[in-house]
Amino acid sequence: MKLITQELNGKKITYTSETVFEVQVGKDSSAYTTQYSITGNLGQAVMYFNGINIGNGYKKRLRCQSFNKPVLARQFS
Repeated sequence: MKLITQELNGKKITYTSETVFEVQVGKDSSAYTTQYSITGNLGQAVMYFNGINIGNGYKKRLRCQSFNKPVLARQFS
């Protein structure tokens, strides 16, 4: 297991090579569904998060269940 530190939106994030990041999409007030699950690579997770285009009424978020504050990024339309 390897510890990795990266910066996201001005915050330092430390995670391991086994940390699971989820990119989720939802519509209006409905629950989020996981579109992508990336293990041990925050950069790739951010790339997938930024690659999703959301239309009117949709929302997306990048989260990691094992963190104290699991939502790393969120966007609404």
